[in-house]
Amino acid sequence: MSLYKRKNTWWTDFSVNGQRFRESLDTSDWREAQAKEKELIAQAQAGKLSPAGQSFVRLAFPLALERYLEDRSAHVTPRSKRTESDHAKPLKEYFAAIPLTRITAENILAYIRKRKEKGMSNVTVNMEIGILRRVLKRGKRWSIIADDVPRLPEQRDIGRALTLDEKTRLLKVAAAKPEWDTARLAAILALNTTMRGCELKGLRWRDVDFIERTITIRRSKTAAGERVIPLNANAWGVVLSLRDDAKKEFGDNLQPDWYVFPHAEGYSKPDPTMPMTGWRSAWRSLTRTVNCPRCGLLQQPAKICESDECKADISKVKSPLHGRRFHDLRHHAITELAESQNSERTIMAIAGHVSSRMLEHYGHIRMDAKRKALEGLSGKAVTGGYDTKNVTNSDGEAVLATEVIEKNGGDDETRTRDLCRDRAAF
Repeated sequence: MSLYKRKNTWWTDFSVNGQRFRESLDTSDWREAQAKEKELIAQAQAGKLSPAGQSFVRLAFPLALERYLEDRSAHVTPRSKRTESDHAKPLKEYFAAIPLTRITAENILAYIRKRKEKGMSNVTVNMEIGILRRVLKRGKRWSIIADDVPRLPEQRDIGRALTLDEKTRLLKVAAAKPEWDTARLAAILALNTTMRGCELKGLRWRDVDFIERTITIRRSKTAAGERVIPLNANAWGVVLSLRDDAKKEFGDNLQPDWYVFPHAEGYSKPDPTMPMTGWRSAWRSLTRTVNCPRCGLLQQPAKICESDECKADISKVKSPLHGRRFHDLRHHAITELAESQNSERTIMAIAGHVSSRMLEHYGHIRMDAKRKALEGLSGKAVTGGYDTKNVTNSDGEAVLATEVIEKNGGDDETRTRDLCRDRAAF
C-alpha cells in the first residue's frame, strides 16, 4: 500500500486478496488522500471497486456505453435494443469523453436537472439514468454514489376499465372506417383474451391452435406472461377473420412463422415475415373521433362540422374515448374477469403477470360482487320468514352458511389472495 504523486495529485496503489488497485485520489492534500485511500480499501474489500487490470472502468463514457449496448443486445429484443439506444443518446452527448471514474453524483444530478428543464418526464429521465446506472455498475462505480442519486417519483397508473357505453362506442366507431379495421380486430382480441399490444404484434400463426382453439403466448413483457389462452367466440371469430384476410393476400399456404398482424407500413403489400409496428395512428383517430351534436356526423375534432349543410360549432365537443390507451383494454378484460368472481389464480393464468397492487384492486371489485350476492341471501331470509337469531345460533344452520360462503368462493379465494400478497411482499 502506498501513496504517490502525479503532477501534484495523490494516487494510491494497493492490493486486496491478490488483486491490485490503482486509483487517482483527485486531491493534492496529503491528509485527505489518506482518508480517501482508506475508503477505497474498504470498498475493494467489499467487492465494490474495480481492479486496475479491468479496463472497462477506465474507458471514456461513450466507449463504455457502446460496449455495454453491444453486450446488452444479446439479451433483449431488437425493439428493446432500439429503445435503449435512443435513451442513451442524451447521456452520450452530456457526459462526452468523461471517464467512468470521474462521473460523480453531482454530475448525474446536474444531468437530471438539465433534462427536466427541457420538459422530459420523470419516466424518461429514470430510464436514461437506468442505463447510466447499469454502465456504472459494470465498472463497480455505482455503489459509491447510489445513495446520492434518488429515483424520480413516477405515477403508478394501473389503468382504468371502460364503461359499457365506452366499450360499445369503441367497437362501433372502429367499424366505421376500413383503415381502422386492424385496430378494431386487435381491440376485440385484447378485450377477450387480456393480451397486451406487444403480445398481439408478436403473434405468429404457429401460436394459434385451430383444433384446441387456443393461443400460446411464447414471449411477453415478463416470463409470467408466457401462457396459453383459450379463445371464446368473439376472439375465435377475429382469428378466423384474420386467417381469411391472410389467405386472400398471400394464398392458402400460410407459413407457421408468418405474423398474424403483418407489417404494412410503407409497403404496397403487407410483409408477413415482419411484425406490425403498431396501430397508433388508427387508435388515436378513432378514440378522438366525435359526433356532431346537430347532425350526428362522425368526424375528427374541428371548429365546425365538416358537413356543408350543417356547419355547427363542434369546437367544444370531445370524444368520451379521448385519452384512452390501448393497454386499458387489457385492464378492462381483467376487470370483467374479476367481476365474474373468478379467483386470482384463474385471472393470473389467463392474464399472466398481474401486479400485487392491481390484484388488490380486483380483490375489491370481487368483494363488492360477493357482498351483493350475500345481501341477496339476506333478502331471501327476510321474505321467507326465517328467524335470524335462531339461524345464527343453530349448529346445523351454521354449517349451511359456511357451505354457502364456500360456494361463492370465499375461503378458497381468500387463501389465494393472501398467498399472492405474501409472495408480493417478498
